[in-house]
Amino acid sequence: MTQTPFTKSLQLHTTIDDQDYVHIQSPTHSAKQLNQLLCYRYPKNFFGTTAQERESLILPLYQLLDVLSETYRNPFLQIDTTLNTLLPLWESNELFDYATFDGQLNFTCEHGTLLRSAVLSALHEQGIAEAQLETLLPTLKNGGWPLQAHRKIDDVYVAVRLSEPVTDDNWLLETVLYTDTTAYWTPAQRKKTSAIEEALPQKWKALAPNIQQEQARLIDLLSLSQHSEQFLSHAMSEGDVRAFLRDDVSLLQAFGFEVILPSWLKSLQPTKMRVALQAGSAKAITSLDDLVNFNWEVSLGEHTLDAKQFMQLVESERELVRIGTDWFKVDAEWTTQIKAIIDKATKEKVTVRDLLLTDVMEEITPELEDDIDPLLTFQLQKTMQQFVATLRDKEQIPTLAVPPLLQATLRPYQKQGFEWLTFMRQQNLGACLADDMGLGKTVQLITYLTALYDEQPSAAPSLIICPTSVLGNWQKELARFAPHLNVYTHYTAQRAKEDTFNPHLCQVVLTTYGTITQDIHFLAQTTFAAVVLDEAQNIKNMQTMQSKAIRQLQGTHHIALTGTPVENRLAELWAIFDFIQKGYLGTFSSFVKNYITPIEREQDENITEKLRMKIQPFLLRRTKRDENLALNLPDKQEVKDYCPLTAEQAALYEAYVSETALSLQDLHGIEKKGKILVMLNKLKQLCNHPALYLKEPLDDAYTLSTRSFKVERILQLTSEIVSNGEQCLIFTQYVGMGKLLQYCLNELYEIEAPFLTGSTTKSQRDALVDGFQSGEFPVLLLSLKAGGTGLNLTAATHVLHADRWWNPAVENQATDRAYRIGQTKFVQVHKFITLGTLEEKIDQLLTDKLALSEELIQSSKWLTELSEEELQQLMTLER
Repeated sequence: MTQTPFTKSLQLHTTIDDQDYVHIQSPTHSAKQLNQLLCYRYPKNFFGTTAQERESLILPLYQLLDVLSETYRNPFLQIDTTLNTLLPLWESNELFDYATFDGQLNFTCEHGTLLRSAVLSALHEQGIAEAQLETLLPTLKNGGWPLQAHRKIDDVYVAVRLSEPVTDDNWLLETVLYTDTTAYWTPAQRKKTSAIEEALPQKWKALAPNIQQEQARLIDLLSLSQHSEQFLSHAMSEGDVRAFLRDDVSLLQAFGFEVILPSWLKSLQPTKMRVALQAGSAKAITSLDDLVNFNWEVSLGEHTLDAKQFMQLVESERELVRIGTDWFKVDAEWTTQIKAIIDKATKEKVTVRDLLLTDVMEEITPELEDDIDPLLTFQLQKTMQQFVATLRDKEQIPTLAVPPLLQATLRPYQKQGFEWLTFMRQQNLGACLADDMGLGKTVQLITYLTALYDEQPSAAPSLIICPTSVLGNWQKELARFAPHLNVYTHYTAQRAKEDTFNPHLCQVVLTTYGTITQDIHFLAQTTFAAVVLDEAQNIKNMQTMQSKAIRQLQGTHHIALTGTPVENRLAELWAIFDFIQKGYLGTFSSFVKNYITPIEREQDENITEKLRMKIQPFLLRRTKRDENLALNLPDKQEVKDYCPLTAEQAALYEAYVSETALSLQDLHGIEKKGKILVMLNKLKQLCNHPALYLKEPLDDAYTLSTRSFKVERILQLTSEIVSNGEQCLIFTQYVGMGKLLQYCLNELYEIEAPFLTGSTTKSQRDALVDGFQSGEFPVLLLSLKAGGTGLNLTAATHVLHADRWWNPAVENQATDRAYRIGQTKFVQVHKFITLGTLEEKIDQLLTDKLALSEELIQSSKWLTELSEEELQQLMTLER
């Protein structure tokens, strides 16, 4: 370009990164100044939509070539850059003469690689994929490049127009011409079949060859067979129109052809039909399997369709429908669902269950007092309304007598939970009991099982699956509340194998998630009366072997127990529902699309409410904070969490007992008493974690957690407490145990848990207490002696005793850090006990008191006064 007196020279240094972005610098101008100088005629960048201003001005390669081209170049700049050598071809419609396509685009000219990158980026901007070039290459070679904003010959624009049907079902696609001052022109009807030159008015006849050439490009782009010598006039079915709108409009616009659509079509939104059902039944509805008889009518806008019209519409798979003078874009998928319901009602008779489990449940189920006009409206008998309301609200579930053999007194909400589980079984619906921890999900399930086997003594056995860390709890609770039930614990290496497993010899099979994974090949062959998952969030990852094994189990009734707020963990929610009512929430990919993405990413409250309504019939959740439930809970509740030893702990335990038993034989008096206390303390540390007993350093947190079921359970429970927005105290006698829990909570759950010990200064103590009370952190670890007295920690609603003290008074003093004057909430105390060890035996001794005096119980000296036989019994590991 020749420099004029008004032209300024600008030198650019350019580098191209591996993403085909050009980094542009100038020794005399900043990135912002370069953007203003280069792009002032290029709207995409001048308004800051794609250019990035950092140390350099960063542009896609194709945009920089556009900026430097004749169309957008700053006329007052002479730009010096190595990329100028690409411009002659970039601006020429001969560029594609050098192009080949053999699965991908290539250029056989100099700088072919750069040109390929620039072209693909430019086409991608227009929505054109590389794969489409196989058919588009002839058009691009024949003057289709460079892509244009319009197709204009002198002052005449060549465009294409789509018109809706007038007298039949065919749409019309035709070429139209216009200028800036004239309306759209098409040839008169009598000249539709004439050659283009003959059909044109006199003023445009000289443009006929150019118009014919542009229309030929148009026909090529649409892959039509019509000859280009006549003006395009092409009839299209509705299916053709859908494909045209989906695939062709953006392509034509990319090549500069304006596409003129009916104005109503541009703004038309998908419309769901409104279906009014008048439902009736010959009797009061008491079951999901009762038949529903109904008449129906379909409406679109203010228009009503009879059954024949509706069926014709669905079977023709129409999306664009004209009724009278109005046009509608119909949601075809939803229409197909409605047709399926109507077909079923006509041919097979529909039941209440069919309506409940359909994918449009949330749209067709009415509220008793519902002002919202649902898309599928019902005029229901009052009995059906009440039944559907029962499924949702659970207030009118039939009451049942508590089984007389149950050894427990149920609270009102626990009785309702038992009644709900039984009702869901009767209706053949899965159930998720998601009460807060501490509200007694276990006793509700045991009541359900007791009633089941009282009513059906010969029923198939039920299977309860739980984490290993709570297996002992289930054993104890079943023995406590339902001692008459025949329970088989399918666990340990000595468990029954495939050839000896006979579940029909018992009523309840109790096992663990890990055992199920190993034995699924024969457990899946039994159809259980009920399959129950405790801590059901364990199957949240549907790709694990454990989760896949669980889904192979056969059960007449599937129940999930969980204390975590499943409504807030959507992937976990899907996994649980896929177990209790398979298919109800669709596939996981559809659930991600329909629920997880709009709820978690977009916080869509309508979708959240839609999901809540959908899961409500299958979910029962009560919380301790719900005042409306009037739970009448005690101020404090103490529970014992029984945890088995791991195989490693059991082996170390037995070896140490054998070793020390021999050494005690030669000791007497104070020396023997001292040895007993040392021995008991080492065994207690071993019950906590083998790393404490072996004096090992802290290593991988996950591995540490798996070496002790007690530690694993404490970590899980603490995580649940924090997830529920509550706070807890964790007491331990051993600094090593406190540090181990502190380390694992931080590493595995990202929970910061300060540790108050005897070495904590007064100022540090005061700061920790104030921080905990104000909610700065949810968990506080305390050594039993340092934190057992003198502290006010009423922000805690849970107290966890990681290890048991021989003196109950010391434990009670520690508990009273939370349960004291100023505490306004329910406090739950968890005492962790390892099964079969001295922890369980001492707990039993203290419970029974063994006729010991209060003085002895309040100290630990009674332990050293035990006889050789009593001591041996105390230490022996019971498997």
